[in-house]
Amino acid sequence: MSDKKYDYDVLVIGAGPSGYVAATRAVQLGLKTACIDNWADKKTPHYLGGNYVNGGCIAVVALLESAKLFHKLNHGIADHGISASNIKADIPRMQQRKEAIISALNQQIEKMFADNKVESIHAHAQLINPHRVEITPISGGIPQVITANNVILAAGSSATQLSFAPIDNEFILNPQGALNLQSTAETLGIIGAGVIGIELAGIWNKLGTKVVLFEAQDSFMTMADHEIAAEAFKLYSQQGLDIRLCSRVISTRIAEQKVIVEYEDKQGRHECTFDKLVVASGRKPNTETLIAPSADLLLDEEGFVHVDKNCCSTLPGVYAIGDLTLSGPMLAHKGIEEGIFVAEHIAGQHSPINYHTIPNVIYTDPEIAWVGQTEQDLLAIGENIKISNFPFSAISRAQIMGTTEGRVKVIMQAETELILGVHIIGHLASELIAEAVLAMEFSATAEDLARTIHAHPTLSEAMHESALELNARSLHT
Repeated sequence: MSDKKYDYDVLVIGAGPSGYVAATRAVQLGLKTACIDNWADKKTPHYLGGNYVNGGCIAVVALLESAKLFHKLNHGIADHGISASNIKADIPRMQQRKEAIISALNQQIEKMFADNKVESIHAHAQLINPHRVEITPISGGIPQVITANNVILAAGSSATQLSFAPIDNEFILNPQGALNLQSTAETLGIIGAGVIGIELAGIWNKLGTKVVLFEAQDSFMTMADHEIAAEAFKLYSQQGLDIRLCSRVISTRIAEQKVIVEYEDKQGRHECTFDKLVVASGRKPNTETLIAPSADLLLDEEGFVHVDKNCCSTLPGVYAIGDLTLSGPMLAHKGIEEGIFVAEHIAGQHSPINYHTIPNVIYTDPEIAWVGQTEQDLLAIGENIKISNFPFSAISRAQIMGTTEGRVKVIMQAETELILGVHIIGHLASELIAEAVLAMEFSATAEDLARTIHAHPTLSEAMHESALELNARSLHT
């Protein structure tokens, strides 16, 4: 299928989840494909997987598992009739385990490329025009231009920086730096109590660090359902997290090997001192050097690429997927689906993405996951809804596991009983939400879910009971 006028049928820029999947699927469809990636740091000279694998979510989940085990051994193992003493957290060993997991995933992607004959190019890339990309070797050297019939931009995103809290990688850290700490700090400040901030806070709090989060907004987790967010705030506060809402950081300075943070809230200005400070104030698309001015590709004021329903930019044959667009949340699985979709679209196949059924997950303890619309959004548009809330404390498996915190909340349209949203806070919420995604993808009603037999005892029974509760038929409350 290769067009001989070009070096490649498809050229993918970025080897994160959306990019490596797009490249792999394109080759499976018979398209000559190369994937360009520039990930490099002192530890990993050339690893595929992008920030997601090498410094993002994979690292978060790996460290959280270690932190949860440490916390459990110190705060609950005795309930099982097991005694342990002198339990210590070996942070360097935890980091080694995390890096081993990352390395294994890197090798898995490399093998995927090798098996599917995806050409991997380690270089900086810049789009010159719809069919030309300039690549410059990471180690330096003479740039060269390669051509492609189609270009897929999948360069991902990076942490935003704040002028009043400059990253120095010693006292003031970005999220990746916070995931690479080799010892626990006594005190840790975090600017931003969004997804990234709260995930990092949960890890180090469980490892014994006193954590304070500064959140400029007056409400917690505005992206989540308000009831779930309120319960999360309560649970995380009980765990020891100090979440300060309406608290805007004004300045930072280093003095006597400490970080001094000045912030303002409704009571005025205050100062706090920390061993380390993390800037977790969001992410921005990596388009700053990705697109040459000569390409004339339209970006919005924040640097996101304008795309249509087919993920095509304002330049024919140039697509943008993953974190580079505002077509959905900045989530790996959203980018993966877009990578598959675009590769198939280029090959003449068309299977649209349902952005309404993309699950959202926050990897904390307990986890938060949801799909569909929130109660506040549905009320704002005047939708007639019915809501159920079923607590995990009434589920026998949760009692057995000692994970009774949280609930399953199901929202249905009152007349049709179609499920409009499912919101979970609880143990393994990230796994449980898959049932809700499948139900909504097939336009299931609450009655469909209520009549589906769930194994007993399991955590998934909370989903079943919440569906039953919508018609006052719940059996275990």
